[in-house]
Amino acid sequence: MVELINQGVYLIDGSTITTDPSNLPSPEEARESTIAYGILRAHDVDGSKGDKMRIKFDAMMSHDITYVGIIQTARASGLEKFPLPYAMTNCHNSLCAVGGTINEDDHVFGLSAAKKYGGIYVPANQAVIHQYAREAMVACGNMILGSDSHTRYGSLGNMGVGEGGGELVKQLLNNTWDINAPEVVLVWLEGAPRKGIGPHDVAISLVKATFESGFVKNKILEFAGPGVKNLPIDFRNGIDIMTTETTCLSSIWVTDEEVKHHYELHKRPEGYRELKPGKVAYYDAMIRIDLSKQESMIALPFHPSNAFTIHELQANPEEILRRVEEDTKKRFGEKVQVDLVDKIVDGKVHADQGIIAGCSGGTYDNLSAAASILKNQSVGNDFFTISAYPQSTPVYLSVSRNGIAGELLEAGVVIKPAFCGPCFGAGDVPANNGLSIRHTTRNFPNREGSKPGQGQISLVALMDARSIAATAANGGVITAATDVEFEDTHKPYDYDSKIYDHRVYNGFGKANLEEPLRYGPNIKDWPKMYPMQENMLLELAAVIHDPVTTTDELIPSGETSSYRSNPLKLSEFALSRRVPEYVGRAKRIQEADRARRAGNCPQEVADALAKVGATPDNTSFGSCVFANRPGDGSAREQAASCQKVLGGDANICYEYATKRYRSNCINWGIVPFTLAPETPFDYSDGDYVFVPGIRAAMAEGREEIDAKVITKEGVRDIHLYFRNLTADERTILMEGCLMNYYASQKK
Repeated sequence: MVELINQGVYLIDGSTITTDPSNLPSPEEARESTIAYGILRAHDVDGSKGDKMRIKFDAMMSHDITYVGIIQTARASGLEKFPLPYAMTNCHNSLCAVGGTINEDDHVFGLSAAKKYGGIYVPANQAVIHQYAREAMVACGNMILGSDSHTRYGSLGNMGVGEGGGELVKQLLNNTWDINAPEVVLVWLEGAPRKGIGPHDVAISLVKATFESGFVKNKILEFAGPGVKNLPIDFRNGIDIMTTETTCLSSIWVTDEEVKHHYELHKRPEGYRELKPGKVAYYDAMIRIDLSKQESMIALPFHPSNAFTIHELQANPEEILRRVEEDTKKRFGEKVQVDLVDKIVDGKVHADQGIIAGCSGGTYDNLSAAASILKNQSVGNDFFTISAYPQSTPVYLSVSRNGIAGELLEAGVVIKPAFCGPCFGAGDVPANNGLSIRHTTRNFPNREGSKPGQGQISLVALMDARSIAATAANGGVITAATDVEFEDTHKPYDYDSKIYDHRVYNGFGKANLEEPLRYGPNIKDWPKMYPMQENMLLELAAVIHDPVTTTDELIPSGETSSYRSNPLKLSEFALSRRVPEYVGRAKRIQEADRARRAGNCPQEVADALAKVGATPDNTSFGSCVFANRPGDGSAREQAASCQKVLGGDANICYEYATKRYRSNCINWGIVPFTLAPETPFDYSDGDYVFVPGIRAAMAEGREEIDAKVITKEGVRDIHLYFRNLTADERTILMEGCLMNYYASQKK
């Protein structure tokens, strides 16, 4: 169904694909004819066609886990007013019942900031971030930067990029998003999906085919081909939003009458224009997807790429589920007891919970199809439960008016307001050892909210809303929607903007600097962060050898995010579900550095420095995290900022899973060291890494450095890399963080 073609291809006249370069422009010239490069070059402030790009965006999006920190950072760095439309939604912590008033305090702060600086404020439960963008912010040929990893609007002709808060701060201060000119991968769609196949089925197959090999990492996916016309907008959006899980940089699609209708439906016809590749466009690789061969899919824990067809799971359930159990034990050891094979009853796999929610699941078309499957059915009164979250109030209004909500409710589905909580463990946490099937974006470890450190474990499998509904109609027995009969006779989606007209504060261009920011007691400023010193001594506070370490493991989501506006409190949760000892170790190291700065260097630090001939006066002392491949998942900058708040100075790894996590490290003054693939890293927490002359190396533009590892057994050599840093990024690291960088420019 998904074929990877790992060589360059030319697309001629939007219809003919060839690998023969004869009589065709060079790849460099023809790459400029892709839709992606047309948009990127139009947003590159340098106006050149070089291999570096400095991008300014047309609009920005944040939600209530990130916008307080972004505004606080920008304010400390000289923010005067928002220079571009900036929408702040409240879809992540609107239902967290932790910390008393602190969630609503942040919402009040957000509205006051929108009034003061000229922003757009979307109140709680009005819309999930990406649906509001689709409805009100996108335009063909534009670019949107979001502080959420699933910022993807390519199916609507708008390139979306998810980054950490520091990159949004740069845009608020009229600076740029700096990237190397990316490769572009053609995603060629053919055929039409069968009844019962939904967008998550295609998306899961795409992630399965590309994630592990890194086939599209940091590249742009450009969707075209005859199959595009066979997909409704919600179907396209559902595939597009999941491209984040491939680790691509962004996405863009050809636009057509279906996209034009979207803009007309949303009363913004001026947002549409036709986008298509030029006469001869070059792509660095190609993915061919035959939609007609797509099967109903299930992605088992603990990643969207751990995927099988539902029929494969039905045919061999014990072997497949046993593998998940073994993986769980490898991750958590004896902390939890997982009995996933017990879900097999009479040869059939039973789920305990179904969820249809968020930017990927809660679409009108998904809910319409689910209601059609469940019409005159019952989810039963046993252990299986199911909930649905329309992704915005306009969608909720339409499913209510068109009878969809009634059919879902009659079948036993609980309908809840627009909220992203099921995506990251804030609400709908399954029972211990429960198996939840979800049309949401991720199923990473603990992301559903369980706490293995306390002996809890629950597991999430991703499925399309159609198969979730088929499963619900079958009493929780996992069932492919292609195996059930149904007809969707509901009316098409009819967008009504009245709710937004009545509730959304749209203040772009109306900044009132006299408006006070409204602070709750939990909203705190960032602690002092120090510039880089001549040398760097690092103590390993966490050593993780998992193949991939997610941002949810670096800083857990869910109820911990209620403390997002209080850096010191939030940092207490850093790595708490993966390396519980990390915070205590990092605090001890931080206290030792404070003593060193006060002239009272602890003896163990002085002894370590003496082994490499260094002294405490010009050598910083900070904590360090080693992981093989850190940073897959969320764009939340807290994955890096919490390390910095605790005195972290560096990460060491073989490869960063995503650009956004690496960017977060840089913006928070954490040096993103890497190792050569053949370099063994057999060191433990408590060992030291001494990096001599790091500040001079950074200033001189070097990209690698010889360092020393100090262990109880002696001193060993190690070679570290810090490649592909811009001049500004080097200065940010030397100054200690992005805020210090801007503060130094004011002097």
